[in-house]
Amino acid sequence: MVNKGNETPNSGKDGRRAIGRRTFLGVAGTGAVGATLAGCLGGEDDGAITIGHLAPLENTQGLGSDRSAQLAVEQINDDGGIRDETVELVSADTRADPSTAQDEASRLLNQENVDVLIGTFSSEVSLGITDMIAENGVPYIVTGSASPQIIENSVGSDYDAYKNIFRSGPINSFFQAEAMGGYADYLSDLHGWNTFAYLADDAAWTDPFTNNLPGELEDRGYEVVYEDELSTEIDDFTPVMNTLDEEDPDAVFRFFAHIIGAEMLGEWHQRELDFGVEGIHVASMTPDFYELSEGAATYETTSQSGAAGTTDITEKTLDFVDEYRAFVEDDEDAPDLPMYMGFNTYDAIYAYREAVEEAGTTDYEGDLDAIVDAMLGLEFTGTAGIVSFYGEGETYPHDVQEERDGEGVITNFPITQWLPEGGLECVYPEQHRTADHTAPHWME
Repeated sequence: MVNKGNETPNSGKDGRRAIGRRTFLGVAGTGAVGATLAGCLGGEDDGAITIGHLAPLENTQGLGSDRSAQLAVEQINDDGGIRDETVELVSADTRADPSTAQDEASRLLNQENVDVLIGTFSSEVSLGITDMIAENGVPYIVTGSASPQIIENSVGSDYDAYKNIFRSGPINSFFQAEAMGGYADYLSDLHGWNTFAYLADDAAWTDPFTNNLPGELEDRGYEVVYEDELSTEIDDFTPVMNTLDEEDPDAVFRFFAHIIGAEMLGEWHQRELDFGVEGIHVASMTPDFYELSEGAATYETTSQSGAAGTTDITEKTLDFVDEYRAFVEDDEDAPDLPMYMGFNTYDAIYAYREAVEEAGTTDYEGDLDAIVDAMLGLEFTGTAGIVSFYGEGETYPHDVQEERDGEGVITNFPITQWLPEGGLECVYPEQHRTADHTAPHWME
């Protein structure tokens, strides 16, 4: 039983007729608005385990997370539930707005009486609801927000007060900045790219990139020729592109979650600007972004949990993608892939199940410590990697741990690239690579 609503797309174009922010959100982000009860499980059985899911249900990340949560709940119920109890899912639309998220989180806690909260995409939303959730004591697993402050300002500042808060993915953006340094090494070895520019959303999640990535690159022997944080309301990229053209980097590391960078990509192609476009672009994770951008996405890269299902990160990754696609086959609103948040949400639900089975209880009011201890004991193989949490006293307590190879390089930060024919390949890290990174044809 799913309540669905559609937004009317608006038009927008640049020199390549690439889509703008409103068009992208309207076309690619069409979807469910309001609460969703997965599988119409009823909500009347007081013995059921209720999972509350928070996400912006008007965009593809939120929709992919919601459908991934529905799939996990359906599979778990088919496998006997959690501690022999039926599982219910209640999804609430945060609209990526802190005030709305406060209201919806309160409703899930006080009216739906959820046993666990999972989700949230925007770091500002996550930061805005942690105090209320901590006071309630319900386990809360973040699955879409990357800001280290979510952990630093909660579990990291007052462990006992916030010990119910965890993040199962993605790795926080402090570690993402380090991982991007490793990716720069790969680009340097492959293409001889040694000068870089830096662009980012002016938003909480990018602060660690702004504070750390330029220094990370310089410590590795690279030159950073330009740095800027852009308003999330930017609607004209020409001045930025002109500056980049003048500064002449080999590649631009841009980190956009709130900014839809399709117009930037269109101008990049039209002018054949002599740099690569790398880093993170959340809009570009959408399965039909290549089509929606009319090919302007070609050659750009973005990191995303699960590597968009292009490679077998674990033995569960590709099976999950197949199961997800079958699950949403007749769902016109759902994205064709789980999205990065979907991988993390699916893993979080299964990790929670394993933890409370091990703890022998879902009663967070009576025995939160047992649930917390079980969560900290997890070494759970998920679809996006290993879910294992840092413990009390560490820099990021209850944050998902980064994975490293034998040389200390962070590996649970896969990067995908759009190909000229429209497909995706995983280009980094080496053990998950399905193709080498391709430089724009005009740079060859």
